Amino acid sequence: MTERLADVSNQIRNIRQLEAVVTALRGIAASRAQQARSLLAGIEAYSTVVCGAISQALSLIPADVRPGSERRRERIGLILFCAEQGFAGAFSERILDASKGDLAGAMTFVIGTRGLAVARERGLIPSWSAPMASHVDAVPSLANEIADALYGRVTARGPSTIQMIVPRSDPAGAIRIEQRSLLPLNLSQFAAASESPPPLTTLKPQELLERLTAEYVYARLCEAAMHAYEAENQARMMTMTAARHNISGRLEALTHREQQLRQEEITNEIVELAAGAEALRERRK
Repeated sequence: MTERLADVSNQIRNIRQLEAVVTALRGIAASRAQQARSLLAGIEAYSTVVCGAISQALSLIPADVRPGSERRRERIGLILFCAEQGFAGAFSERILDASKGDLAGAMTFVIGTRGLAVARERGLIPSWSAPMASHVDAVPSLANEIADALYGRVTARGPSTIQMIVPRSDPAGAIRIEQRSLLPLNLSQFAAASESPPPLTTLKPQELLERLTAEYVYARLCEAAMHAYEAENQARMMTMTAARHNISGRLEALTHREQQLRQEEITNEIVELAAGAEALRERRK
């Protein structure tokens, strides 16, 4: 009985240590998700400014010489923003499930070490991969790295359409998966320029549009990566919250069992003492 009580007490100590680790992970994930949310408004504002600049640049180019937005259906490229670390539930699995219908024949770009491992488990060998940003300050560098990889592979024989599979959390904390078009540039999505005088430029209109397009791609990649970073930490926070609830239930059950065993041990000791006292009285008679 004493050994069983010691075993249960040891389990309680171990689970309490695990609870401390889970609580710390949840706090870190919550802090990172909040930090990412605070930066998203600025990134989205930056994207809006770039879109407005593209609209003005288009006003400098005659409609009959503007770049076309037609899409060849030969092959697509998929950028999959997955998890970098574990303890995020089925986060990466959901990203891959959402893109399952487009994976056949696609050129895939997998972002996230954990997502890469899950992809390989499913038999998917990406054309290119990179670790997901581990902190918000690394998001701009990651966006540049993805853009360089895209430009290095989007050739005459490369993908004709680039799509992004982006996870993002809604105000209620749920994670939803979105598919966003990145390239080619769909000129119809940009609002027509206002009647104000055309902007003064030092570049030829075509060159200006090319540079703004590159800036637009970078802005969209930054936005997608930040949403994915925030969603991964939101998913980890939800997973750790569920784990903490399970731990609390387990601790409650073990604590109750410990009390039972301690009570049984005390009862046995009392019985033994009473039996000893009775035997002593019998001998004295």
